[in-house]
Amino acid sequence: MSLADATTAIEDGGLVVYPTDTVYGLAGDALDADAIERVFAAKGRDRSKPLSMGVGSVDAALDYVNASEREEAFMREFLPGAVTVVCEKRDAVPDALTGGKPTVGVRVPDHELALDFLDSAGPVTATSANRSGRSNARRATDLDPEIRDAARVVLDGGETEGGESTVVDADAGVIHRRGRDADRIDTWLEERA
Repeated sequence: MSLADATTAIEDGGLVVYPTDTVYGLAGDALDADAIERVFAAKGRDRSKPLSMGVGSVDAALDYVNASEREEAFMREFLPGAVTVVCEKRDAVPDALTGGKPTVGVRVPDHELALDFLDSAGPVTATSANRSGRSNARRATDLDPEIRDAARVVLDGGETEGGESTVVDADAGVIHRRGRDADRIDTWLEERA
């Protein structure tokens, strides 16, 4: 299926599986509580666990978060990349996405097909395309049947690199989850402490 099909599916409230720089992701409209609920249901995920937001650029991210100068500098240094940056959300971002928390994780994956999709359809949910507790999918053929059935469109970008994004609160200087580039992120945070 095409990018146009994927964008239409998101606009219609449907779900899309898309490749990223880590694993395949599951996308729904990140500003639509009903679409967000469909993502939670497809994953079998606890509603109190927030979902991240995927966008096509740092500039697009800044439309949905209140980023400090430090957070913006961090994003411009590490995005696109396998990093999730936790920032204060703006009012347009629904509580359904963040589990009622005042912050949201922002992803700008370093993957050409993902960026094209996010530029066209974003902001969308940025969460792994697997049932909670099961293995992440690095190939479209690895998708859990429940995820494949729930998705209106699967964008097949071949095999992904695997691993996890590093989750960072740049203002607090805290890494919540170590993934790719964690050592380089440590250095950046320490140099600007």
